[in-house]
Amino acid sequence: MAKREEYEALTERLLAPILEANNIELYDVEYVKEVGNWYLRAYIDKEDGISIDDCELVSRALSDLLDEKDFIDDAYILEVSSPGLGRQLKKDKHFAKSIGEEVELKLYKAIDKKKEFAGILTAFDKDTITIELEDENTMTLNRSDVAMVRLALDF
Repeated sequence: MAKREEYEALTERLLAPILEANNIELYDVEYVKEVGNWYLRAYIDKEDGISIDDCELVSRALSDLLDEKDFIDDAYILEVSSPGLGRQLKKDKHFAKSIGEEVELKLYKAIDKKKEFAGILTAFDKDTITIELEDENTMTLNRSDVAMVRLALDF
């Protein structure tokens, strides 16, 4: 297991009792390096939405546990937030919850000179993602060809 994956898994375990006690769901944890800084990000969600107070409560409790367990060697910045309206779909549970929703996909390589597609998420499995396009045709893409999937924002 890579260092990043290990840190994310350990952080998820630390978060579980905090979130359960406060009726909050864990959306995702990521440990990434951006512009020379390491970030440990926890994305949280709940039925009626996440407030700044929820983020603060979880951040303080998690920060204390991270200080106590001290398993991350690097200096890092801890962030706790909502995944947002245009949240990325990374895990199967994200896809399952988003069936019937409009999504935007970005591909690594263009198909017919196009790298971005939008449509209604109709199905997925471990290898593919299927969307219904505006013209009511369906498109099935290999997950390995998809760089990013997120919920579409309607304004």
